[in-house]
Amino acid sequence: MRTETDDATGSLARLLEDGPAADPEVVAVVRTALDDLERPAAAHAPRHDGIYLRGIAVRGFRGIGRESVLRLSPGPGLTLVVGRNGSGKSSFAEAAELALTGANRRWEGRSAAWREGWRNLHAPGETRIALDLLTAGSPAEIRVRAAWAAEAELTEPEWTEQRGTAAPAPFDVDTWSALLALHRPFLSYSELGSLIDGRPSDLFDALHRLLGLDELTAAQERVRARRLTLERAARASRALRTELAGALERTADPRAVELAALLRTPDPEVGAVEAALTGADDTADVAGLRGLVRLAVPAPVVVRAAVQRLERAGAEVARYATGNAETDLRTLELLRRARAHAGDADCVCPLCGAGQLDAAWRAATDGTIGELAARVAGLAEARAELRRAAAALRSLPQPVPAELVAPGRRPVDTAAVVGAWTRWAALRFDDGADDDPALPERVRTAYTRLVDELEHVRRGTRTELERLDEVWAPLVPRLTAWLTGARLVEADAAELRTVKRAEEWLKTAAGILRDERMAPLQETARWVWQTLRQQSNVELGAVRLQGSAGTARRVLLDVTVDEVDGAALGVMSQGELHALGLSLFLPRATAERSPFRFVLIDDPVQAMDPAKVDGLATVLAEVARSRQVVVFTHDERLAEAVRRMQLDARVLEVQRRERSVVEVRTVSDPVRRYLADARSLMHTRQLPPAIATELVATCCRSALEAAGLARARRSLLAAGMTHDEVERRVSAAQTTRAMVALAVMGVDGRVDDLNAHLAATEGGWAVEVLRDATAGAHVPIGRSMRALIADTERLIARLAADLDGSIDRAPGRTAAPNGGAGYRAESGRSEPPGGFRKQDRRGDGQRDGGTGGPGERGAGQRGGGAADGVRRPAAEQRGRGDAGAQRRRQSPPRSR
Repeated sequence: MRTETDDATGSLARLLEDGPAADPEVVAVVRTALDDLERPAAAHAPRHDGIYLRGIAVRGFRGIGRESVLRLSPGPGLTLVVGRNGSGKSSFAEAAELALTGANRRWEGRSAAWREGWRNLHAPGETRIALDLLTAGSPAEIRVRAAWAAEAELTEPEWTEQRGTAAPAPFDVDTWSALLALHRPFLSYSELGSLIDGRPSDLFDALHRLLGLDELTAAQERVRARRLTLERAARASRALRTELAGALERTADPRAVELAALLRTPDPEVGAVEAALTGADDTADVAGLRGLVRLAVPAPVVVRAAVQRLERAGAEVARYATGNAETDLRTLELLRRARAHAGDADCVCPLCGAGQLDAAWRAATDGTIGELAARVAGLAEARAELRRAAAALRSLPQPVPAELVAPGRRPVDTAAVVGAWTRWAALRFDDGADDDPALPERVRTAYTRLVDELEHVRRGTRTELERLDEVWAPLVPRLTAWLTGARLVEADAAELRTVKRAEEWLKTAAGILRDERMAPLQETARWVWQTLRQQSNVELGAVRLQGSAGTARRVLLDVTVDEVDGAALGVMSQGELHALGLSLFLPRATAERSPFRFVLIDDPVQAMDPAKVDGLATVLAEVARSRQVVVFTHDERLAEAVRRMQLDARVLEVQRRERSVVEVRTVSDPVRRYLADARSLMHTRQLPPAIATELVATCCRSALEAAGLARARRSLLAAGMTHDEVERRVSAAQTTRAMVALAVMGVDGRVDDLNAHLAATEGGWAVEVLRDATAGAHVPIGRSMRALIADTERLIARLAADLDGSIDRAPGRTAAPNGGAGYRAESGRSEPPGGFRKQDRRGDGQRDGGTGGPGERGAGQRGGGAADGVRRPAAEQRGRGDAGAQRRRQSPPRSR
């Protein structure tokens, strides 16, 4: 499914090719900014498209006590929900908004008292809202349910959504929130006023998102952020350079004077400054001084441990070294050598030359060696440990380090420490015996002297370094830091120039795209205002977006009063401001890309004068040609205007009984209106019976077609067919019989099989009433007007019998609105701008001009027809000349 950001990227690519000239470096920066953006994984998001409202069920919320259901026809059409103040009608509107968005704009910014009374006092226990939706996805039906336990706060609902017959799952807040932020289908009275006199940035942001420019704005912000980063680095480098130059000039040091002169040049060479700083350290011989401080000898604990080990090993040797042990040890050594000499063969004794070293000798010698080895093993191990301890001790002294003997300036005399280190190093090559008892003491004495002398040198060196660092050292890290930053600024200079050009290009491109995409919305807004203004002397001109995201931004509305320029807020009345707010809301809510095919408006009539109410009725009727429009109002003027202007609408009345019992009943819908017209004509004495019969038949036929349209649209959508395909199918049903066939037999049914189907499923009476209703406008029929009306009502009831629209049914079951009422676009209207989709259907008489049944030829040639073959409802024929009918036939400008 294509998204707004896809189009933004594609449009930007088009501008890169055909728009304002851009060099390759700028193109690369722009493409990188777009490629680096994080985009949602739209392919994995659940599909939400073509969403209509089936119904709203409410219990225990606001003015509604026990559960009450507002059932709606899930398709294009206008529904007015009327009722006096306090009847509970707005509770339905607020409940729908709360269930889908988790919030209510009417309460935002209000005191806590507005939110504390959200529970109904007459319905203790659980509070719940169920919103039934019909979509173009699969499954088609979705139920969104919010339920609050008895003690739960408003912000603590159990929020679920159920798709088809699947089990309820947690409400997908992220997906729905993204859709609602872009295409909000709700508008309350309080929100209507805030669209104009609210925060200037709110309306700007809403329109900007709708135009699909958020990704382009994000790319601009990315380029702008990069420019600001580079500029901040350059400014920081210049500021630090100026500060360092001043500090160096105030320092009495030749090195500082040289560096200050380099930094004062307009564009100092980084390499020269770095060389001067490195040379300053070399001449001061700081490295040599720091080397003296870093000199180290083995830690006292290490030396102490080595000396103690040698002393312990010597004591062990002394313990085992008795007279007999020494003799045994020498004997053992002699026998081992002799045994090694003899090997495994007999030989002559090498000492006396007479004795024979045979097998007996070898066996006796082996036994003696074993006895002697056992007796002298302790002495041998002690001597081995002594050798190891002496070697470890002699490994500690190291040669005199180069830092002490290298030429250079010394802060203190180092002769004593050099002498002490020389004596310490000599112990490494001491040729005394390992068991010399004086060796440990010699080591202690040499080490102690060296440590004392070395610490003396360190103290003197540190003092000298501190003296040098007092004025120079604090400048060195700052100079080093400036060098690091200056090298980066020097390397980024070319990029900064490119980024600046890219930012200017994006700004120009954004303006071009914004103007292109704002044009149809502006055109729609102006058409809505033109229709609503009705006798107002205020003209709406251009609607422009000023500013950009992240800066001061607002929507500019160009208005003129009697052709004199003026500011909207300064010259408009409250009713005009509300009309202007509606002009800006409808293009957003009905944008072609919106997944919501419904708009729900609460109390738009307040503060409007009668003329503007007529204009509002016209606008709503036009929008209802391609959208489901539900309007809640306590003002009877809107319903009166709809009736007077002969506009197709369904009127539901909400009444509130005792203990918050809210009831909804149908006051008017197209089916009922056609039947009411038929009854009215039947009782009109001034009409000749033949003409009256023709007109009554025409009204019955229109009622059957409206009921068939509602059933066809609903059943096809519930079967998973897309809205576009449904509209194509119903538009192709050019006769009343074709519409009824589509409704009862589906897309595979044939009109020629309709009679047989009705006879088999309903009986012969259904075939006869359909025949008489379609033929009665042209030829005499064999039944009375009263019987025709009664049988027509019966057939309509059967058409709606399995489509009762009950919201109490689980999603996945087929349902339809009360009474099977449907909506039919009138002929002769052009498509309004801003995505109001034209249904492009012919007039009633043209549809019945086919051969669907007896007597259906030649429609429009007698009584109820017109010379042009287009049949009009009887009520319209009685008052073709009224202003409402003429206004209804006006055509708004076509959207691009």
